[in-house]
Amino acid sequence: MPKMKSKKALTKRIKVTGTGKIIRGSAYRSHLAPNKTTKQKRHSRKSRLVSASDYKRIKYLIQN
Repeated sequence: MPKMKSKKALTKRIKVTGTGKIIRGSAYRSHLAPNKTTKQKRHSRKSRLVSASDYKRIKYLIQN
């Protein structure tokens, strides 16, 4: 049986740290920015860790 390929769309959007945690960008940044507060826009610049509930599923998709 062949190896499963990693999902390239996902691997471009996340980064794996040295300790194995997965970092992702924040959502709700792509459009309609004038409607959002300055605080919302400022906080969404930061990267975040993938939640524990999603970690196993994402790890499987990137095959790391």
